[in-house]
Amino acid sequence: MKAFFEGIQTLFVDFLFWPYDQLRSLELTSWWSANIVNWMFIIICICAMAYWTIQLNIFKNNNEDEDDTTAHSFLK
Repeated sequence: MKAFFEGIQTLFVDFLFWPYDQLRSLELTSWWSANIVNWMFIIICICAMAYWTIQLNIFKNNNEDEDDTTAHSFLK
């Protein structure tokens, strides 16, 4: 049973977390490069927000947007 858990440890520590170890060692030379994963997520979120805003404007310009405060029956 001990060998089973050591095998799981080897899988994660030596193989699956290897890219994160490389990023951690890269941080000593370049902070920007070490945080490339974070920057990719930030760029994806900015693109999603821009797309969402554009879609909202399209619906508003076509008068398909219902901004009446009584749009729901429970708000009457």
